[in-house]
Amino acid sequence: MLAFALPPAPVSAPRAHVATVPVVAPAPAVAPVRGSLRLAIERTHRGRPAFAVAGESILVLGSVTPFVAGQHVTVTFYRSGRRVLSRRVAVLAGASSRAPGRFRIAYSSALPGTVGVAAVHAATAEMITFAAPPARVRFDSADLAAGARGPAVRALQDGLALLHYEVPVGGVFDEATGRAVVAFRKLTGLARAPAADASVFRRLQQGAGAFHVRYPRDGRHVEADLDRQVLAEIEAGGRVRRIFTMSSGKPSTPTVVGRFRVYSKTPGVNAKGMVDANYFIRGYAIHGYAEVPVYAASHGCLRVPIPDAAAIYAWVQLGTPVDVYYEGGGSSRSVRGNAGP
Repeated sequence: MLAFALPPAPVSAPRAHVATVPVVAPAPAVAPVRGSLRLAIERTHRGRPAFAVAGESILVLGSVTPFVAGQHVTVTFYRSGRRVLSRRVAVLAGASSRAPGRFRIAYSSALPGTVGVAAVHAATAEMITFAAPPARVRFDSADLAAGARGPAVRALQDGLALLHYEVPVGGVFDEATGRAVVAFRKLTGLARAPAADASVFRRLQQGAGAFHVRYPRDGRHVEADLDRQVLAEIEAGGRVRRIFTMSSGKPSTPTVVGRFRVYSKTPGVNAKGMVDANYFIRGYAIHGYAEVPVYAASHGCLRVPIPDAAAIYAWVQLGTPVDVYYEGGGSSRSVRGNAGP
């Protein structure tokens, strides 16, 4: 009897494990935020509208509420309805998480006239379009000379007075204002003219023109800077009281340098035309004189304009120290017997 072998039964392959992936519903779209925008202008002078002087730089500050990261604002400047500048600036985070966003942009104009400022936030995925109420600033002419008057003159006078120049603040460009401008120009290295321009206002805005007290430990004293041809009254503690233009000794008859004290005072006008003289050594004196050029021109004395002489005479006392120097040091220490006005 024949026997037949049956083939082995097939072995079924193991069933693969199929992972189930959960279906996640898409997140609902976030609606863009409605914001608000405000502008403020700084570095301006008092007035309606606020004004600056041609050549000065104003600062436009903006706030965006609420703050959303990654946003930008376009700031545009207009003159007579025509766009003169447009900048896209980033909105930065405020001081805290709840503070508005902020941005800033500087702007200056070389021309007088009114400039409008507009700011717009264009639509993004996070915020809709919105704009700031418009702002404006008036730029007044920086070219001022004798006879000029108005807010720009007052701004010039205020800036000079803040630095302790002897200047009125009435808004009229008179001779006293011209003398103060000359002194300021001397200390800032500008051409020595009794008139203002954009360079004067720029330096005022930058804080230039302060008198550097060389001898603060000399108490209440006078300093005469022969390099810059200015004279300053210094209060105790090294605080500048007033700054004046002056004219010292010309090269052939230089002013003696050193530390001296006022030893004699003669009021009024003497035979040499010296007005309200304060003598600090022999014939060398601080005094008013009819001619006070913007350069060294005297016979050794420290000439000041006659309108300033009485005030200086009243402040200077017998024994008041007088420091006369060149910033770089050196020059004449020889006391001449024939020094004069």
